[in-house]
Amino acid sequence: MLRVLLLLVPLALAVYALVDCISSKDDEIKHLPKLVWILLIVLATVVGPLAWLFAGRDRAARRAARGGGWVAPDDNPEFLRSLGEERRPASDDRDGKDDPADGADGEQELLKDWEDDLRRREEDLRQQESRDRNDRGDGHDGDDGVGPSDAPPPGGKS
Repeated sequence: MLRVLLLLVPLALAVYALVDCISSKDDEIKHLPKLVWILLIVLATVVGPLAWLFAGRDRAARRAARGGGWVAPDDNPEFLRSLGEERRPASDDRDGKDDPADGADGEQELLKDWEDDLRRREEDLRQQESRDRNDRGDGHDGDDGVGPSDAPPPGGKS
């Protein structure tokens, strides 16, 4: 098992260093040209990848190109500014009135419309059920609507 690890760890390190070297921009590479670094990584399987990781690439240049690293959205001033810009047009749509109750009134009105629509649909369903019962005969015929309508009566033969 240890022999396998002694073979796989340098191989994985070499593959990582080779991919990292190939994907690096030329201005991020230090001391040697990119082609020389690639040959060094491939030919010197342990020393080459370690040399690339510690001395081959200018990691500070990469951080500076990205703007100093990743910043969480709530700490990013550009993101927060964009949120403010999105909110401004919404407040302009209210004709300059900054009444916080307008939003609550609009929600109440929407809720009332939904309730009215629900009541209308329930009434439509009740009317449809009563029409269906009338079409079947003179009211309820004992069929509870579950299962096939041509099922034999309970306890009887078909």
